[in-house]
Amino acid sequence: MRVVIAEDSVLLREGLARLMEVGGIEVVDTVGDAEQLLRSVERDCPDLVVVDVRMPPDHSDEGLRAALMLRRTHPDLAVLMLSQYVEERYAVELLTGQNRGVGYLLKDRVADVAEFLDALRRVVDGGTTLDPEVVAQLLVRRDGSEIERLTPREREVLSLMAEGHSNGGIGQALFLSDGAVSKHIHSIFTKLGLPPNESHNRRVLAILKYLRENGKD
Repeated sequence: MRVVIAEDSVLLREGLARLMEVGGIEVVDTVGDAEQLLRSVERDCPDLVVVDVRMPPDHSDEGLRAALMLRRTHPDLAVLMLSQYVEERYAVELLTGQNRGVGYLLKDRVADVAEFLDALRRVVDGGTTLDPEVVAQLLVRRDGSEIERLTPREREVLSLMAEGHSNGGIGQALFLSDGAVSKHIHSIFTKLGLPPNESHNRRVLAILKYLRENGKD
């Protein structure tokens, strides 16, 4: 796995690089702003970019906009966004469109090294991972949506899906059998109006529906 890190804090940038190198991940470049990130991707052809949402010069959404541009120009590039705070609209925007190989984590999550490295590998393998805090806030946003049709257990399952857990991981977290997890997921797809379709990943579509309907202002 080849990674480029885009983070304007030198301490965090170098800390991330060290964590990845200890975990056997090759860091091909570390940069401090969005323009450097775009140049680095063109030059180094990484498998993954880890990008801070807010970067110089304005510290608003420069990192996010650079990531969205890279998703359009390099559709096979995996992207993991880091943020200091929960900002639901960024998660929604990032997942819209090309939605494989993408993640959104809070910076505090880096403290759990094993969990962080697992998230990197999951995203590079084409998965989707969302910070549990993002998911928790989205769960309580709105009433009257399709998500409200789900039972409390189905909402728990969908929440864990959004965090990037496999069926086996969901079963372990909720003490359910593989068969029970599969039944809950089938029910979620049905209630959210997601019939079988070979051209789409229903798991990702369910997460997107969840984000779009619960992440509105």
